[in-house]
Amino acid sequence: MDFGTTGLVVLGLFLATLMGVAELARRAKRDASPADHFLAGRSLGPFVLFLTLYATAYSGNSLLGYPGSAYRQGFAFVMSTGFMMSIIVVFHALVPRLRPLAMQHGFVTPGDYLRVRFEGPFSRALRLAIAVLMTLALANFLLAQLKAMGQVVEIVTAGRVSYAAGVIGLAFLILVYETRGGMRAVAWTDAAQGIAMLLGLSALLGWLLLEAGGLESITRSVAARRPTAVAVPSMRVCLNWFSTIVLMGLASVLYPQAIQRVFAAESGRALSRSFAAMTFMPLVTTLVVTLIGVAAIARFEIDEAVAADGVVPMLLADWGARGGPGTAAALVVFVGALSAIMSTADSCLLSLGSLLSRDLLGRTSSDAGATALGKRLAAVLLVAVIPVALARELTLWRLIELKMELLIQCVPAFLIALHWRRLAAGPVLAGLVAGTFFSVGLTLAGWPRLGGVHVGVVGCIVNVVVAVAFSAGPSIGGRGASTAGGWRGGPPADRV
Repeated sequence: MDFGTTGLVVLGLFLATLMGVAELARRAKRDASPADHFLAGRSLGPFVLFLTLYATAYSGNSLLGYPGSAYRQGFAFVMSTGFMMSIIVVFHALVPRLRPLAMQHGFVTPGDYLRVRFEGPFSRALRLAIAVLMTLALANFLLAQLKAMGQVVEIVTAGRVSYAAGVIGLAFLILVYETRGGMRAVAWTDAAQGIAMLLGLSALLGWLLLEAGGLESITRSVAARRPTAVAVPSMRVCLNWFSTIVLMGLASVLYPQAIQRVFAAESGRALSRSFAAMTFMPLVTTLVVTLIGVAAIARFEIDEAVAADGVVPMLLADWGARGGPGTAAALVVFVGALSAIMSTADSCLLSLGSLLSRDLLGRTSSDAGATALGKRLAAVLLVAVIPVALARELTLWRLIELKMELLIQCVPAFLIALHWRRLAAGPVLAGLVAGTFFSVGLTLAGWPRLGGVHVGVVGCIVNVVVAVAFSAGPSIGGRGASTAGGWRGGPPADRV
């Protein structure tokens, strides 16, 4: 069989395996409550929790978008390792305060925390505004995964499965096992997918380095073909590095699916162990995919920015066409790449269901009806996103930036509010509106950066200044922390 046919067979086996794992997860369900469906009954241990965090954090953006951006920018994109490390740092400001509250009050979604934290006439409007921003960010994230799935499947099957068929078919499959198995199905399949991703990345990096004669030889080849790819970065590029580290570090911890995994851990100890292991993953993932993108400069001539997102699938097709061990190794990478993409897509879909039903529509009941509503709403949104995914104008990296510039506007409501009791709902809402309109307005006007700094970061500064200044003044817009809910913390034994 040629590589395309073999890729089709492996794809079928891989998807059948995922459905089998999802069926086991469905049978393990305890009940139809939102806590069981969306959080796996808060039963995730350190091993599965680590792998689901890893598989969700390193997605189709990482496996396709990052190499594509590294191909366009060259070695300057090595800063991506730094901003992935910054995410772990910021988590330490969020999790130790949020986790005990989640256990004490039984949080299922980010909006549940906001109900406990903020009171007053503006508290509901604040919850709705944050739910809208998070929903838009998740829809963007889901869109990126659908685009990535289509690209990988189309190239590795040599066109036997078209881009459109890959997007639609895999989206339907994810919907089926997420709906049936909930967070357990997502977490268990993430565990298998995380292992496949690590194996795939190791194989691809090993092939590139061995074939090209090592990193030094790759650098010489890249310099000969495109000298700017190895040049010392300018001050503007360095400023953009700092801006990206701030943007990604602050915004990524506010992914609803990441916050819900904090709620789903079986204990604070399990959560601590998982985050400790995550500390090292940027070195074995982000750094690797950056080097893959840079190495591809010497192999391919790609003119269109969007086409550069296909660097990894192009490498797989090139490698697999050689036959023998190369084909087998390329298929391992293919499974790893597809695993990374699908693991994030299913997490997005699961979080969207809970966010739409509980935070936007206010269905905070713990019955099966609330769970069923979340499933239906997630399915409707997935169907709505698919036609957008079939268009291929935006790069995956730009999609990453756009959703982060929305999520970063939620920083005061979470990262500041957890540490400062005086922060009130009215000022936080005013800051969020000001920061969002500033960022979105400049983006639509064709100014995505100001002197190399993302407009979302500048908007967040505006947001924080408004929220803090008005909260520090005379009391308006309601009280800050709720006293009725026992704000000062949860069970000490569960602290992270």
